[in-house]
Amino acid sequence: MILLQEEIMQKQAAGAMPLSLAFVPTVARAACIDTLLLVLFLTVGLSAQQTPPSAGSDATWRFAVSGDSRNCGDIVMPAIAQGVRRDGAAFYWHLGDYRAIYMIDEDYAHAHPGSDISDYLANAWPDFIAHQLSPFADTAVFLALGNHELISPKSREACTIQFADWLNQPVLQKQRLADDPSDHLIKTYYHWIDRGVDFITLDNSSPDQLDLAQTAWLTAVLQRAADNPNVRTIVLGMHAALPDSFSAGHSMNDSAQQEFTGRTLYASLVAFRKKTNKNVYVVASHSHYLMSNIYATACHPKDKVLPGWLIGSAGAVRYILPKEHAAGGVASTNVYGYLLGTVAQDGTIQFEFKPVKEPDIPASVVKEFSKEQVHWCFESNKLNYQVAGPTCAPVVCATCTQ
Repeated sequence: MILLQEEIMQKQAAGAMPLSLAFVPTVARAACIDTLLLVLFLTVGLSAQQTPPSAGSDATWRFAVSGDSRNCGDIVMPAIAQGVRRDGAAFYWHLGDYRAIYMIDEDYAHAHPGSDISDYLANAWPDFIAHQLSPFADTAVFLALGNHELISPKSREACTIQFADWLNQPVLQKQRLADDPSDHLIKTYYHWIDRGVDFITLDNSSPDQLDLAQTAWLTAVLQRAADNPNVRTIVLGMHAALPDSFSAGHSMNDSAQQEFTGRTLYASLVAFRKKTNKNVYVVASHSHYLMSNIYATACHPKDKVLPGWLIGSAGAVRYILPKEHAAGGVASTNVYGYLLGTVAQDGTIQFEFKPVKEPDIPASVVKEFSKEQVHWCFESNKLNYQVAGPTCAPVVCATCTQ
């Protein structure tokens, strides 16, 4: 996960800051992760309950999800919040990249003319909270980390401190302590169970993730979901898509470590679904467009395709769609909006894209940022960058699965 040089050049952002996220695991650490991931695959895949879950009696309900709200998020996100509340969604799930950080976001620059990079870095996250989270009012918001949250001088620790109110909100704290009464650490990965659906937020915002600790935690979460007859469905939300999707060039394929851990997790999820007969869905952002059925590539046999969506459409600069995506489903770029998930009584989820168009921007936002800036975000916030597709090259390691 690195910044695109084409984007930096086109933005001409003076003082842009490079990512410092290189990770080279030691032999010992890599061996431990290999071993634990094998346990993840075997434990969840082979030991899960095979009894179909009961239907339950909860009524149909909704939630919303999208990600990547840098660049024009201060303009687009209030409209997303307006739509989410109108749709009666139980919560909104943000999949990362709140602000650009390596440059001043265009919406911020317009609202704060003359600001330098120091002023911007000090206020970027409070600005995100004020303009993008506050409009949700009493609708719950859950946050995942994106790679832009870790651009220096920002860090995972700084992010945990700044967004502690969201990462440790009561429902998450309650779930964490129910899983382990001695676990009092706020983490950037977490889960919560709502009406038979286990929502799992992963942190794959840097090349060292999924690391040993997160993998151990995820192993336990999936095993409990397999054993719990009241859990009918799991939904995994993350910033970068799992490897070998139609958007592989901008996903967990970007680092050898993530490619391995991501492929192992994918195999475990397929095994989980087969052994438990429970529903599995995967949502991600990172690539700035809308795509459905993203794992229906030549890398996966038809019976091993997980339902997957890319929804990086909350305000970030839009990319060109991958060249090969016809075998998937819905695919659209130069759009803003969110996915609305409707959960049925049996735990199945129908996802619908809810677009945000220029006339949907609240009048107060237009007044603050001007009609010209709002129009620029809809007409000009795009980049001539096309994400590469999957190569489906075999992974060379003893414990990897195809």
